Amino acid sequence: MQSLQGKKAIITGGSRGIGRSTALELAKEGVELGLIARSENSFGMIRKELTELGTTFVTAAADVSNETEVKRAVEEIEGELGSIDILINNAGVGAYGSFLDLSTETWKNLFDTNVMGMVHVTKAVLPGMIERNQGDIINISSMSGLKGTKGSSAYSASKFAVIGMSESLMQEVRHHNIRVNVLTPSLVETDLTRENEQRDPERFTQPEDLAEYMVSLLKLEQRTFIKTSEIWATNPF
Repeated sequence: MQSLQGKKAIITGGSRGIGRSTALELAKEGVELGLIARSENSFGMIRKELTELGTTFVTAAADVSNETEVKRAVEEIEGELGSIDILINNAGVGAYGSFLDLSTETWKNLFDTNVMGMVHVTKAVLPGMIERNQGDIINISSMSGLKGTKGSSAYSASKFAVIGMSESLMQEVRHHNIRVNVLTPSLVETDLTRENEQRDPERFTQPEDLAEYMVSLLKLEQRTFIKTSEIWATNPF
């Protein structure tokens, strides 16, 4: 497996949950990190943890649904770290309810963040990867992107879109030696699931489980990759 030492990564939603755990795992591999999150105040814990690990990192507050903010954040990170080798599109939001109860504004917010957020960040990072003829992009979708369920019409639609976009992008950039992976986890113990689930969160997949798996994907020799990964909690019920 290849070493990740000295590589540069951007993680969206990087201050907590899956993003935070992934940042910590990549830091242990010697990756330099650029973290993007919506609120500057959310970086307190992860800054402390990365400092204790002795990792080089940059944090930038930006709403991924805002293309101008994203461009500024990526420029700031690249200005500090240099060219980006790894992009992990993790930022996302959820909303649940019956189709008629979900407002048009809710639908728009989900797509602006979950889909267009990935578009904005990827457009900012991808040209550099193409120029260097190498890179890794991991997009976090959901099991809801494979199968719609009652009450998840807007969320599922946004995550289906992530899979379609990832599949198309993968086909476009393979000849540039760029790997595009999409993950479709089931229940992961995060702030989002704690708000919407009554079951024991300790039985869900944990953020560090996904983080460790993403590191293993990135360490595969560059000649090969796993396109889509379904990740299930063993026994969440």
